[in-house]
Amino acid sequence: MYTPKQSNIQILIQAPDLPIETRALTLNPTSTIRDLKLSLLPPQILDSFFFTLHGKILHDTSTVQKSGITPLSTIVLHFRLRGGGGDGGATGAESRDCYLNMYAIKKPDKVDPNEQRLSKWTTCALSFEPLRHPCVVDRLGNVFNKEALVEALLGKKLPKAFGHIRGLKDMVPIQLSVIPGLESDNGGSSAGARYQCPISGLEFNGKYRFFAIKTCGHVLSAKALKEVMSSVCLVCYNGFRDEDKIPINGSEEEVAALRERIDEEREKVRAKKAKKVKKGELGVNGDEDVSLDSRLSGKKHGIDAKAVERVDGKMEKNGKAVNGGDVVKGEISGVKRPKPAQPPPNATKEIYASIFTSSRKTELKETYMCRSLPLGRN
Repeated sequence: MYTPKQSNIQILIQAPDLPIETRALTLNPTSTIRDLKLSLLPPQILDSFFFTLHGKILHDTSTVQKSGITPLSTIVLHFRLRGGGGDGGATGAESRDCYLNMYAIKKPDKVDPNEQRLSKWTTCALSFEPLRHPCVVDRLGNVFNKEALVEALLGKKLPKAFGHIRGLKDMVPIQLSVIPGLESDNGGSSAGARYQCPISGLEFNGKYRFFAIKTCGHVLSAKALKEVMSSVCLVCYNGFRDEDKIPINGSEEEVAALRERIDEEREKVRAKKAKKVKKGELGVNGDEDVSLDSRLSGKKHGIDAKAVERVDGKMEKNGKAVNGGDVVKGEISGVKRPKPAQPPPNATKEIYASIFTSSRKTELKETYMCRSLPLGRN
């Protein structure tokens, strides 16, 4: 069988690892890659170099034609870096302990962001227990079980992160709508969300934005409030303003805006109280409608300041003052005891005593039907 003679091809060779300039070679397509190495390098160092074509390693036993080398192709000559164990640079002199210690160090477990988000929306922000009725939300949008929050306030065990909560006035009772079919699951044994928006049906699981309406306490999704543009609650039809919407578990920007609103409201209250105290309309303890003069003079409680003299000396058991002044036992200096009642003139003691029923002694007894008709007089 006659085989046509194949013509030679011309290729380009580059060697960035060697001080060799790019050169052109003419090769027979039936020549091997090893033959190509012998034309450039001594036989002793052939195994230390290899060729690549478009990033693909060319084996020494393959021919030029089978390697996919076409005319005017550029192949690159690289220096082969020897490794100790073929594992990327190990020398074999390293101790086995380094590998044991590397795997002995326990890396921290990665927290699933979906689990973390679901836990934030389905558990109390203070006790981390499942949300159950009654629930409240603070003015920053954190959701709590009311029982756990009240116990922390009474025991003064509230963390600093919730220092803005000072009492019941900083809590807003909310009404969460339970998903149909989970009404009996009050303990929160279900793995997913238990509550939803009563209008749109979106689950209360952190994937969607929710707002708590301060005036009525209903929790609605942002989608429901956006689609139904109304200034009344879509459940109870009570009116509300934009300031009455509290974003639940809001972003950092929303929480910062809510903190500024809380500071502004408290500053207004302090300024209003200071203004009333200055005008004399507010007492020291916050009592209104009591003037400053009446508070100092004692007129609020019906006490005449002119009739009461200040006691300078402290009393002792023997009836003597500390500063040396003698006082009557049981009396305070400067305060007169009231005189006993005296009968009117031209009246005997018997007539004066007859005014009181207890002073008349008689053997006649009154009946339960009529006390003015004693027995024996009819």
